[in-house]
Amino acid sequence: MKAVSLFFLTLFLYMAVPAQRCAGIEYGQQRMQRNPLLAASIESIIQFQQNNQLTSRIEGTIIKIPVVVHNLYHNPSEKISDAQVNSQLAALNACYRRRNADTVNTPAYFKALGADCEIEFQLATADPRRRYTNGIVRKYTPITKWEADDQVKFASSMGDDAWDPKSYLNIWVCNLDRLAGYSSVIGDSLNRDGIVINLNAFGLTSNNDGYNLGKTAVHEVGHWLNLTHIWGDTYCGDDSVDDTPKQAGYNMGCPSGIRSTCGNTPTGDMYMNFMDFTSDVCMNLFTRGQKLRMRALFEPGGLRYGMLSSKGLSAPLIFESPYPMQIRSGCDPISIPIRPNTR
Repeated sequence: MKAVSLFFLTLFLYMAVPAQRCAGIEYGQQRMQRNPLLAASIESIIQFQQNNQLTSRIEGTIIKIPVVVHNLYHNPSEKISDAQVNSQLAALNACYRRRNADTVNTPAYFKALGADCEIEFQLATADPRRRYTNGIVRKYTPITKWEADDQVKFASSMGDDAWDPKSYLNIWVCNLDRLAGYSSVIGDSLNRDGIVINLNAFGLTSNNDGYNLGKTAVHEVGHWLNLTHIWGDTYCGDDSVDDTPKQAGYNMGCPSGIRSTCGNTPTGDMYMNFMDFTSDVCMNLFTRGQKLRMRALFEPGGLRYGMLSSKGLSAPLIFESPYPMQIRSGCDPISIPIRPNTR
């Protein structure tokens, strides 16, 4: 039970974590309180992951994950464009394939640890009923602001229901109060599975708050694949990854040089890791150990194994024909041409 004990410990050490980046620990604490069976589920997943991350049978293969984006908007300005969605997918793919241009900024002493995680993300082409989709659901909601309480994940609370989480990565994009994003807890109920991202942190944006390059989603997908924060969510904690150095806590902004904490000389903190809290422009690295930990979930019996047989990227079986006439409001007059009967 060591892993779960550590998890419980981290849940109650949410002291002063800046709300702007991630609400993972506070949210996780709430879910543990409301779901008494969650601890056993987490323990099972962690044990599976630890047993499989060094003996992966899918090494060298590209894992392709179907994505559905649920855009909940109250004002027309909150509708995200196709271009913004595509910019987020591009950021995810660049970072998880280590093709992001800023890998040149990885310090020389960490470069050898940088990993192409061989995980790619594509907008779904077929929904759970095998109907055509472009992978984007835009839905009006009367809710003006959302909390990190999962209400956005349910149509019954004016949000939008998840697509089958065994086959899709669900990303909800909404006006999220005080937060850049958060991820579901591994092993929690399937209808909550996925990540939630603030409209202002989704894809490439013009914001100047440090979260404008789409790396909030990169960070949250890391949690969705069971990576913890790099400092282990406690002072000099353990993130269960061998090649990430211990560090005292989170870093913010855009550090430079060597910052030594917890005796992690000569390299210092790995503050450029995607699982720290630094600004988007300073994040550029997943390690080989993090890669193994994430990919272990796709082994037979793993939490994300179903993604490998998902039909979400298959050709749809049903193409719904567009309505032949422009839809009019109930008050619009309809002009019907009248012609003489020539018969």
